[in-house]
Amino acid sequence: MKPILALVLSSFLSFGLGSSACAAEPETPTLVQPGETADLASFLWHKRPIVVFADSPEDPRFKEQMNRLTREADVLLDRDVVVLTDTTPNPASALRKQLRPRGFMLVLVGKDGGVKLRKPHPWTVRELSRSIDKFQDRLQEVEDRRGN
Repeated sequence: MKPILALVLSSFLSFGLGSSACAAEPETPTLVQPGETADLASFLWHKRPIVVFADSPEDPRFKEQMNRLTREADVLLDRDVVVLTDTTPNPASALRKQLRPRGFMLVLVGKDGGVKLRKPHPWTVRELSRSIDKFQDRLQEVEDRRGN
């Protein structure tokens, strides 16, 4: 009887520990999200959205931009960036109504919700990160991480 009780208890304990171990694992941040249903206000003071618009997912500029962004995702995630994509012009999404793109467009939005950059052609992650690194809130983040 005692061995059975020990077996039952050990299975419950390992099951409980297994579920808590999964809960303790850090969630991997997602860089790219669909923009058709996104609301910029939900990212306010938490993320820096980069919105990539195109009239089709087959647009060569869109493909090139997404390749550039996903290749160096770690650099963007370090800067609290989330990439929102919108390749469906009709019906116009809330992002399209708010930012009014024409064909391909890359829009960088700050944590304060303001449009910081609009570009009609793909940009490299290096160009984007240099722009972000000049923002006052980004400079403060870097100082805070250094412990100063």
